[in-house]
Amino acid sequence: MKIVVLLSAGRHRVSGQPAPVPVELQALRLAVDLGGEVTALHAGPELGALADALGHGVGRLDHRVIADGDDPLPSLVAALSDNPPDLILAGRSGQGGEDAGLLPYALARALGRPILADAAGLQAGPEAGTLAVEQALPRGARRRVVLRLPALLTVHPAAPAPLPFAFAARRRGVIETAPGFPAPQAVEVEERPYRPRPKLIAKAAAGASAAERLKAATQAAAGGGKLLVDPSPEDAAREILAHLASLGLKRS
Repeated sequence: MKIVVLLSAGRHRVSGQPAPVPVELQALRLAVDLGGEVTALHAGPELGALADALGHGVGRLDHRVIADGDDPLPSLVAALSDNPPDLILAGRSGQGGEDAGLLPYALARALGRPILADAAGLQAGPEAGTLAVEQALPRGARRRVVLRLPALLTVHPAAPAPLPFAFAARRRGVIETAPGFPAPQAVEVEERPYRPRPKLIAKAAAGASAAERLKAATQAAAGGGKLLVDPSPEDAAREILAHLASLGLKRS
């Protein structure tokens, strides 16, 4: 199986210095654990700290050079169309840039591939040419999905931690550089002042009386959950188990 992991130019959340995006290093971990030929791909003006990805298990990094501010989508499409991989992995969003998370979806559309979001685990599928994906859902739930390759997946932060950095592997890694396609971004961004969203209005049940409908229209929907102030360990454990049971996550 041939796997390509997309890398973006990220920045550290605290220092602001260039650094690999953690969820993309987690994608490298999933690719290496799955097995096969793993390659990293980046389209940007320079690699910088992204070269350290070679120390996290990937042996080759393909760099498509484009000008600062150019759209990386045409260069990525060209690189992936020349030698199509079976599987493409990407992070949910970048870190330190626009962080919109739209690039994987635009890439999947351009390549004509199905896309599945929030992968937390990968295994070989039950049939040849398939992949079993453990998809992360809200509130810690998981769902097992079997899809047919080729496909594109975005990786969830709940995936296994990145492989430890190995300096020897970093030195053995191969960086291949090729020119990309100049594509200046023509998207205009409009900035607006922040305005808080209105609260959700509770809906009255069908057949409710006029008084109940009036109360629902003038009363905001109450949030769920319970606040415990300085509870005992027994009370805290009891409430946690009750909450897990209400979500259907507690096994009998």
